Amino acid sequence: MRHVDHLASIAAEFDGTIVDLWGVVHDGLTPYPGAIDCLQRLRAAGKRVVLLSNAPRRVGLVQDGLRRMGLPDDSYDGILTSGEATRSLLEQRTDPWIAGMGRRVLHLGPEKDANLYQGLELEIVTDPAGADLLLNTGPDDDALENGAAEDVLDVHMPLLRACAAVGLPMLCANPDLEIVRGGKRIVCAGLLASLYAQFGGTVRSIGKPHPEVYEQVRTMLGVPLDRVLAIGDALATDIAGAKAAGIASCWVLGGIHAELIGGDNDLAEAEARSAGLAPVATIPSLLW
Repeated sequence: MRHVDHLASIAAEFDGTIVDLWGVVHDGLTPYPGAIDCLQRLRAAGKRVVLLSNAPRRVGLVQDGLRRMGLPDDSYDGILTSGEATRSLLEQRTDPWIAGMGRRVLHLGPEKDANLYQGLELEIVTDPAGADLLLNTGPDDDALENGAAEDVLDVHMPLLRACAAVGLPMLCANPDLEIVRGGKRIVCAGLLASLYAQFGGTVRSIGKPHPEVYEQVRTMLGVPLDRVLAIGDALATDIAGAKAAGIASCWVLGGIHAELIGGDNDLAEAEARSAGLAPVATIPSLLW
């Protein structure tokens, strides 16, 4: 494992990059210093850049948010979100897991995520006993971001127990357990999904580290797999997902694991090994 300070040190070894957003390009509110410049320099060097996010919303909304942060469209070649991939699953219904499932959906999530299913041939219901599927896009982070994780989980506990009691399968549109937004840790859909599985519920998660999204991104990149580098800050999703997809990875230490790792490269190596992972490099932040 190499420890580099600038992506330019290893960029020549790859023709395409898969770049995480939250924790790598921005903190949920503003871009990290140097991140936009790094993306633009990658593209100027002829590298393909696809942004891959576990955001439980559609690509258009994510792109609008990036524009508001000052990230130009020409900083990347494409975007894929777990929300967009989830919508495709609901729309196409060719996946065996969902092909024979009914169309009555109970949405666990804020109204701002409703565009994930709007326009599809689905009936949105509120009673677990009358639903065929529990669609989990996560807590309302705007309303609950100041609450402790335990408080957030308590709010959703009754609904999760009721859905598990009637055997409702869950489709989770964001496998992340938590994110850091402007320095505050916020519970994500993945933590609710983990709790639901503990109640005996069936869970299908879409997004990193699961394989569907990597197949789509590989098509978007259009370069050989051994020439692709995945850049992310979360071991359990970004780095583990890249390994499962047979893709080299670069671990950004300044994101979700910053409090644990700091600038300690030896500790970073130990944490990666304990997780059974071996990124080709670590980098403090996304700098060219």
